[in-house]
Formats: sequence, C-alpha cells, structure tokens
Amino acid sequence: MSSVAVIDYGMGNLHSIAKALQHADPRTEVRVVSDIESVLRADRVVFPGVGAIGDCMQALNASGLASAIKTAAQEKPMLGICLGMQALLTDSEESDATMCLNIIPGHVQRFSDNLQDNNGERLKIPHMGWNRVKQQPHPLWQNIEPGSRFYFVHSYYAVPEDESVVSGTSDYPKPFACALAKANIFAVQFHPEKSQSAGLQLLKNFLQWDGQFNVN
Repeated sequence: MSSVAVIDYGMGNLHSIAKALQHADPRTEVRVVSDIESVLRADRVVFPGVGAIGDCMQALNASGLASAIKTAAQEKPMLGICLGMQALLTDSEESDATMCLNIIPGHVQRFSDNLQDNNGERLKIPHMGWNRVKQQPHPLWQNIEPGSRFYFVHSYYAVPEDESVVSGTSDYPKPFACALAKANIFAVQFHPEKSQSAGLQLLKNFLQWDGQFNVN
C-alpha cells in the first residue's frame, strides 16, 4: 500500500483534503503529519496551505518542516495546493515581502485592486469561485476535460521565472499561472478538494503518478 503525507504545520483544517485523497484512491494510506520523519517516509507528499504566507513560512522554519519539504521535493511526487503552491516559489509580496522555499524560482504577486472585466465591472479581490483552467500537457491532467472549472480563493498569484513550468492558466481578467510543474512537483492555486469531479480526478492522478515528467 502506498502512502501520502499531508503536511500539517498548524494552520487550517486539513480534514477536507485528507478525505478527498482517501476518496480518490481508497487503497492509499493517507496521513496528516506534522513531523519531519513522517514527511520523509511517505511515498508522496501533499503540501496544502491557507492564511498568510508570513505565518506559514515562520511555522515551517520553526518546525523544521521547511527543510523536510525541500528534501522531499527532490525525491518523491509532491503536490502543492493554494498557499502551498505559493510557498514553493522564491518570495512573496505578502506580509511585507516574505522569503519562501525557492524550490521553483519565481515570485508571488498580488492582484491589482482596480481589475475590471470585459464589461468594465470591477473584479473583487480575493478572486473567489469557479474558473476555467487551460491545461498544458501533464500526467495530472489525464481524464480531465480541457477547460474544466476549478474552485479558487486567493488574492495572490504565482509568477515563475521560467514560463516552461506553467502547466495551467486561468483568467482574472488576464491569464495567470494557476498550475506549475517541475520534474516530480505539481502545484495548483485552486483547491482540488473543493472542485468536485475534476478535482477528485486530479487527486487520483497524483496518487497514481510516478513523479516522471519531461518538458518536450
């Protein structure tokens, strides 16, 4: 039986993501963990996140989980979700500029406060609700219809230095990167555990993924 560690660094209720992973593949052992050894022992790692990036990084550094995530990111399939995706980048504008894990070089920026849709209506920040995702080829999109909708809740978005790592984009109102892929790492800004059938399929694909991915 394969195992997946859902990283708990003390911020947020992880019941929904753990339950969704178990539903996506009942054969997988899903464990919510907060210690370094459990992260390193697992076959796969899920790195979710909610709240402020400054608090997130402080908790990760204080617990030693930051180094565990960096090690796991070199060795096994990893899925970053929402703030967990943003924390994989180099730094974030949030919390008076926060240094992140620098696993995927890039920056996290805030949506502008004066965004407007095509009708001139002001767009709210945070970006919240269902939005279509334009996919780039990757094993985690298998059996998911192109342009499927996923559920978002965020005020900040990823700007990777290397555009080739962008595996999915969404519009608000201009395109922004909402999925990143680098070697054995896949990370998404949206919440697959709240995205119904498309989200469950993505989680199932992750639990079956061997971590192999090459950009052609």
